[in-house]
Amino acid sequence: MSEEHTGHCLCGAVRFRTQGQLREVVACHCSQCRRQTGHFYAATNVRDEGLAVEGGENVTWYRASDTASRGFCRVCGSALFWKGDGSDYTSIMAGAFDQPTGLRIGVHIFCADKGDYYEIDDDAPRFAQGH
Repeated sequence: MSEEHTGHCLCGAVRFRTQGQLREVVACHCSQCRRQTGHFYAATNVRDEGLAVEGGENVTWYRASDTASRGFCRVCGSALFWKGDGSDYTSIMAGAFDQPTGLRIGVHIFCADKGDYYEIDDDAPRFAQGH
C-alpha cells in the first residue's frame, strides 16, 4: 500500500493529498523563504504524479526567481508549495500537512542567511548555502 498524506491551507480553500514517499524536511533559512513565511521554510516534497490538489484555482504562483515559483493560497495567504523549473517534484510546506506526519528535519540550508533572532539547535546537517 502506498504512503498517503493529506493537508490544507489555513482557510481550507486549498486541500491536497499526496501518495508516495515524502522526502525528509529541508529547512531553508534564505532571505526569500524568511520573508515569505516570517520564519524559515520547512518543506518536504513528492513526485508530481503523487500530488492531487483540490481548490487549485485558489493557488497563486509567484515567480520568486529565475529558476522557481512559490504557490500560496490566494484566499488566506498560506504558503503551500515551491516548484523548481523542470522538476518532477513539488515541495510542500511541512506545516500544511494533517498530523501525524511522521516527518523530521533532515537538513538545514542557507544557514549563512538565517535570522538573527533564533538558533538552530537540532543535530541535522547544516550548510551555509544550498545542498
